[in-house]
Amino acid sequence: MDETDPTREDEVLFDAVITPHRSLRPHGFLMLMLAIGGVSFVCGIAFAVAGAWPVIGFFGIDVALVWLAFRLNYRSGRAIEYVKLTRNTLIIRRFDHRGNGIEIEMQPYWLKVELAGDESAEEIRLRSHGEIHTVGAFLSPAERVAFANALREALDTLHRAPHLDAPTAAMPA
Repeated sequence: MDETDPTREDEVLFDAVITPHRSLRPHGFLMLMLAIGGVSFVCGIAFAVAGAWPVIGFFGIDVALVWLAFRLNYRSGRAIEYVKLTRNTLIIRRFDHRGNGIEIEMQPYWLKVELAGDESAEEIRLRSHGEIHTVGAFLSPAERVAFANALREALDTLHRAPHLDAPTAAMPA
């Protein structure tokens, strides 16, 4: 491929979509809520038969609070982050659970990928020209390490001098 080829400028070297992990699928959530509701209903009836009928309301509030907590958790799971590296830019696009987004562009030539927190890999920091941006907040520590290594590998590919990939021409004597 010719170095002046315009398609080379847009060549994607790294492209990732990061979403929060949710271990309980909608079907599992339904089953869990049915189980909690069933246990609360049976216990509420037992208390009502024993004469403590106001307790039924508290069981209902418990079920409602568990449902609300899960709904809020699922709503926050709609957040998403895109990281794309081309020869000229690193683009980070973030969208929160409401769909509000921001886009960050960084020049990749001087870009450094850092893992904060040594073994715990608390966050991935991208540093270039005095700017620091974090990515992959949703990821587990092991996934952060894998993501950082993959991005570093893509940056290494980018930083390799183009003339090293091409065959060498004979020097005139």
